[in-house]
Amino acid sequence: MNQEPTLPRKRLFVALMGLTCLLIVAIFYILWWVPTKGLANIHPELPGIIGLVTGALAGLALLGTLLLVLTTALGKDILLTRFMRGVVIKFLLPVIEFMGRVLGIQKDTIRQSFIAMNNSLVVSQKLKVKPDRVLILLPHCLQLFDCEIKVTGSISKCVRCGRCDIKGLAELAGKYQIDISVATGGTLARKVIVEKRPKLVVAVACERDLTSGIQDCYPLPVIGVLNNRPYGPCFNTNVDVAKIDAALQTVLA
Repeated sequence: MNQEPTLPRKRLFVALMGLTCLLIVAIFYILWWVPTKGLANIHPELPGIIGLVTGALAGLALLGTLLLVLTTALGKDILLTRFMRGVVIKFLLPVIEFMGRVLGIQKDTIRQSFIAMNNSLVVSQKLKVKPDRVLILLPHCLQLFDCEIKVTGSISKCVRCGRCDIKGLAELAGKYQIDISVATGGTLARKVIVEKRPKLVVAVACERDLTSGIQDCYPLPVIGVLNNRPYGPCFNTNVDVAKIDAALQTVLA
């Protein structure tokens, strides 16, 4: 039986990101050092030129890592946060997951840390979005399995009985006049996003679905909130509505 996930820590992802950066720098150095003698035979200045290029690339990797760490630590958009978030999502995450696997760290633990890192980068951009351009996206497993009224596609069908968190979430969406949708999977979630064209998404899901959703939606900013799974995955899950409320308050204009 799965318990409520522990609070995700950005420190893990930052540490793995730093380790990955050092590995990249080492690879750049090896790529320069190995062919140095052969390059010198072609032209005596060629090793130096290649060294400058690889050194510049390594410096960019170190600078990018430093910017990400400072942005996360200070909560401020220091420089190119949106671009750096893309680098993390598209490039660093797969490498860091591989590093974690080598070090024996569970994939979901890394994903929790990644989601926390992503949220920090999104919030650091100080976005202010009108309520009608925000979308709350929920998994269908938040609704009780034996409920006869299926809210997938239209949460307005909910009769607000209070047996699951859909009631509180529907009331929250009504409070801020924000669109809210329930999706049965990634394909339907992407379809909803394409149809509604939000400027920001607050999504609730498990580690795997949130991570893939953040990747698929980039560059659209997504704030991820992990659901709790007291009965296992995809069955009668729940979520802390207060966390969603707090996330909305940071981005609503």
